Amino acid sequence: MEILGKGMTGKRERPVRVVQFGEGNFLRAFADYMIDIANQRGTFDGDIVIVKPRESGGLEDFHRQGCQYTVSLRGIVDGKAQVLNRQITSVADAVNPYTEYDRYRELAEIDTLRFVVSNTTEAGIVFDSKDRFELEPPVTFPGKLTKFLYHRYEAFRGDRDKGLVMLPVELIDDNGSMLKKCVMQFIRHWKLGEGFRAWVDESCVFASTLVDRIVTGYPGEEQKEWEALGYEDRLLVTAEPYALWVIESPVDISGELPLEGLSSGEGTSAAKCASSVEGSPSMPGAGPQVIFTADQRPYKQRKVRILNGAHTSFALASFLCGNDTVKESMEDGDVRDFMERTIFDEVIPTLALPEEELKEFAGAVIGRFENPYVKHALLSISLNSVSKWRARCLPSLLGHVERFGRLPKRLAFSLAALMAFYCPSSPDREIQGGALIGCRNGQEYRIMDDRVVLEFFRDGCCQDSRSLAAAFLGREDFFGQDLNRTEGLTDAVSGFLEDIRENGMRAALCRIS
Repeated sequence: MEILGKGMTGKRERPVRVVQFGEGNFLRAFADYMIDIANQRGTFDGDIVIVKPRESGGLEDFHRQGCQYTVSLRGIVDGKAQVLNRQITSVADAVNPYTEYDRYRELAEIDTLRFVVSNTTEAGIVFDSKDRFELEPPVTFPGKLTKFLYHRYEAFRGDRDKGLVMLPVELIDDNGSMLKKCVMQFIRHWKLGEGFRAWVDESCVFASTLVDRIVTGYPGEEQKEWEALGYEDRLLVTAEPYALWVIESPVDISGELPLEGLSSGEGTSAAKCASSVEGSPSMPGAGPQVIFTADQRPYKQRKVRILNGAHTSFALASFLCGNDTVKESMEDGDVRDFMERTIFDEVIPTLALPEEELKEFAGAVIGRFENPYVKHALLSISLNSVSKWRARCLPSLLGHVERFGRLPKRLAFSLAALMAFYCPSSPDREIQGGALIGCRNGQEYRIMDDRVVLEFFRDGCCQDSRSLAAAFLGREDFFGQDLNRTEGLTDAVSGFLEDIRENGMRAALCRIS
């Protein structure tokens, strides 16, 4: 079978405009995919060079395939379950700075270079005083970037027009600001001079970004996948059609990065449709969405409270109703009704963005939950649910009380469902391997959270519903405040918990819906 390569894709050379720290699935199915479409449109006309940010592993498959690969989008599009395959030609090269340092350094000298994209994991944006400038390359990503920028500054003699735009997608708050802070710390620590510091501060842009796309990676069963494609591709990556990239920048860079208005199916090569699921609703905004803004916070709040908040509010109740995945939950009428009412009646009214925009986003979220190609296990969502509930659901509950003067009953019910899920199968069960053991219909499951949370439920599960609810809601270390002070919440949660204990989760859920 023929191997995917430049000859097959017909790739043409373009000026290098992007250096990308990170070769993983997410960036290849996200940023590189979007730039590929912009190239085909003729609005960007730029290539990417991938830089390996860590020493382990190799780039053999990239070199073997000429950095060409396939992105396979799998989900509900236009009311049908579809597979849309696209051969990506936006990546020109892949460089390992640990074995090819001179080639890596020369990238900083490219006149057309403008953007630096990165995904080095949440732990990648850190300052480490032990990192050294003379290393080739420095150990940390901010150290690598600082030295890279310094070489560019020297190569172009401080030309203010040769600054770069940093687009980190690491999943930390204010990732651009944090990256700039680390770079500035290295400049001071390594004594690189006031001229360079001013060039970085005034000529470079550190954008903070919010990203959202489920990337499931290599699908497995490679021979079967290759036969469907008609060629061998060891870099094949699968993802959902939906994608969101919110870019917060102190200056407007939208004209330089024309990614708005993309479409998942635009120019898709070798598109193949899987078995259609007739009657499924279309997913609003199924294609990539890129938003340039001066403030990403409303969009982050929207994602955390609607998408993540929905997961956290229904997942544990759904599991105790007998479901194992998000997809099964959406096919369960009782759970789906609970989820939709939570989002539309209790969460959206507390958010600042326009209502129609929020409803469209919620519709996209529900479409993503229905994706037949993504098997998202409820037990994986259950991990660390107490801290997740605090971050994702508590602001909506308190915001609803503040705005309307009454409790949002479904969010309150989700707290009772969490407590029911967290109670071990028997009062004498100990924490085993970092988990308590629960029981659903005679089948054991693992309850995983911080030890202090597990110890609370291990020691307190034998209490009556009122006492347990009051003790749980009173844990300021769990919630940042004593939730018993929220009028009516203790009564509501303890009443829901008692109903679950006496009548089972489904009966209690149906009463609340």
